[in-house]
Amino acid sequence: MTLPARTSVADAPSASGRRRRITAWVVIAAVLVGVGIAGSALAGVGQWTERDVLDPESAGPSGTRALVQILGEHGVEVVVARDRAAAAAALGRGRATLAVADAPYLSDGGLTAVTDAAADVVLTDPRSRTLRLLLPGSTTYGVGPGSVVEPGCDVADAARAGGIAPGAIYRPGAQTLACYPTAGGFGLLVEERDGGRVVAVDGRAVFTNEHLAEAGNAALAVALLGRHPTLVWYMPGIADSDLASGDPTLGELTPPWVSPVIVLLLTAGVAAAIWRGRRFGPLVAERLPVTVRAAETTEGRARLYAHARDCVHAADQLRIGTLGRLGRLLGLGPSASAAEIADAAAARTGSDRGAVRGILIDELPRTDADLVALDRRLRILEQAVHTAVRPERNTR
Repeated sequence: MTLPARTSVADAPSASGRRRRITAWVVIAAVLVGVGIAGSALAGVGQWTERDVLDPESAGPSGTRALVQILGEHGVEVVVARDRAAAAAALGRGRATLAVADAPYLSDGGLTAVTDAAADVVLTDPRSRTLRLLLPGSTTYGVGPGSVVEPGCDVADAARAGGIAPGAIYRPGAQTLACYPTAGGFGLLVEERDGGRVVAVDGRAVFTNEHLAEAGNAALAVALLGRHPTLVWYMPGIADSDLASGDPTLGELTPPWVSPVIVLLLTAGVAAAIWRGRRFGPLVAERLPVTVRAAETTEGRARLYAHARDCVHAADQLRIGTLGRLGRLLGLGPSASAAEIADAAAARTGSDRGAVRGILIDELPRTDADLVALDRRLRILEQAVHTAVRPERNTR
């Protein structure tokens, strides 16, 4: 009756320990998941806050959220369009100002189709192609020195705003008004057209949150972008692209018969592989290793040396065998060098040291006759050492 109770009491500490370990791992996993979620949320908030340069919803230094809020306080409705369809729909509701940066993803026709629907167009980051299309004859000219300059023109908006520090500067066309002269170019281009106008200005230096409060930047920005009740701020993306690829594909460059031939060759290769693979029978079992007699190995290597006429290599093999036997006769260890064995053999037999070294190391046979002579001298030397070391076993 008491045995089950004692068993449950003994198991209680282990069960409690398992529960604590499981709880600890659950807490660790929950903390890691929470940290991951918080990091992802913070990264998302930072990405949404920063966004792209001149983005009207970006609060970063290069964004323009501050300008959008100022325009809203002046009664201007700002519509942010991130695709061409949204921009066209917003511009179709009435007279509006269109703010657009460079649009490399749009073709010439696609860009002019959007800008023609607006009463005013403000190019906030124009490039050469945009200037060529909307301000004929105007070109980019470089970057200003960064100092504040006065308008120096008859454009009322610039005159009321006062001085600014232009970023990029431009050269005007024949029908274009130019303001803020500096370093041979102008920081603002204005051209009237059909009751509206097209303006080019470096928005990075004037409209962004970082520079909006400097000099007359805020006043100029509100004057240029707030002429109509609605401002459509168009941020073109790659999804709006209507550019056709001008590079031919590989299929267009090759003749029409190439693709069927490639398919036929691949099919033939697969069929040949299957056909040849089916011809192989089962693997043959063989007992390994195969025992080869020493005499056969020696004879085979000798034939190879003879066929190659490699007398030096054959002499080396004869000397290696002789040196090993002499080392054991003289009681030298396996680490003894050839020179040490030759000196010991010369000392034991009383022979000339140079002659023994010549037999065991230095002399190089050039012909088969030299090799035979060297073999005979090696045998004589080995016999002499054997006689000197073990005279009692000498049969002579």
